[in-house]
Amino acid sequence: MPCFALAKDLPYVDYRTMEFTNATVHAKANIYFEGRVISHTVITQESDHKTVGVILPGTYHFGTGKAERMEIVEGSCEVVLDGTNKTDSYAAGHAFDVPANSGFTITVKLDPCHYICSFIG
Repeated sequence: MPCFALAKDLPYVDYRTMEFTNATVHAKANIYFEGRVISHTVITQESDHKTVGVILPGTYHFGTGKAERMEIVEGSCEVVLDGTNKTDSYAAGHAFDVPANSGFTITVKLDPCHYICSFIG
């Protein structure tokens, strides 16, 4: 039995129109899995750290230090949180949370999955 809350499907939000006013964007990309996952760091004027990125088709595992909220902007994915065997599907406009000091496996099957990752706490 996991010792953390499971990811839950959060209410639909149209993340495609999300804008960051007075934000700093790191031009150098974060590149993972031989270029199959690429993101850029955004720091908001409130000092919140986020990454904005794209995941190409495939299956990837990510570890977390801080808790994260993954907001799916376009495309879809399947997610399994560490410590569980449950697969949850997420499409554009939906989000899921990942506990701190944990991880998740994400699978993108067809088209690229665009996301915004917010670091919580």
